[in-house]
Amino acid sequence: AGKLLTNKRLRAKFLQHSLLAAAYRARVPVTVHLAIGTDIPHMHRSADGAALGAATHHDFRLFCALVKKMHPGGVYLNWGSAVILPEVFLKAVSVAQNLGTPLRSITTANFDFTQHYRPQQNVVRRPTQGRGSRGFAITGHHELLLPLLSAAL
Repeated sequence: AGKLLTNKRLRAKFLQHSLLAAAYRARVPVTVHLAIGTDIPHMHRSADGAALGAATHHDFRLFCALVKKMHPGGVYLNWGSAVILPEVFLKAVSVAQNLGTPLRSITTANFDFTQHYRPQQNVVRRPTQGRGSRGFAITGHHELLLPLLSAAL
């Protein structure tokens, strides 16, 4: 998507604000994790479930490889996802560990306006228990937290 957006023939509006375009230019991987049937475009008659499933499976495998590289000392930030991404992250942690990567000394954080069960368990607690790792739950508005984190870094 980033490659398509940065194609000069497309003339995408507001390209300077696109996360996908910026990630493509910086060669930073972006993954998308679908739960098919949860978004309105999935109902469209031209929606191709097989293609959507293949694409999200490809991204899950890429995400697992990225999580595996967190050892030692990586950081995972969950921004506002209360269900899908915490589940995907915990499964990717399991894949990395099952492949022999202990994921020690990692830091995780859940940023959200309200702290929910899944992010608390699957991001903050379970992946960091007994591994010299730390998990944080940071509560607040994204439009405040993201600039504050950026300034702190």
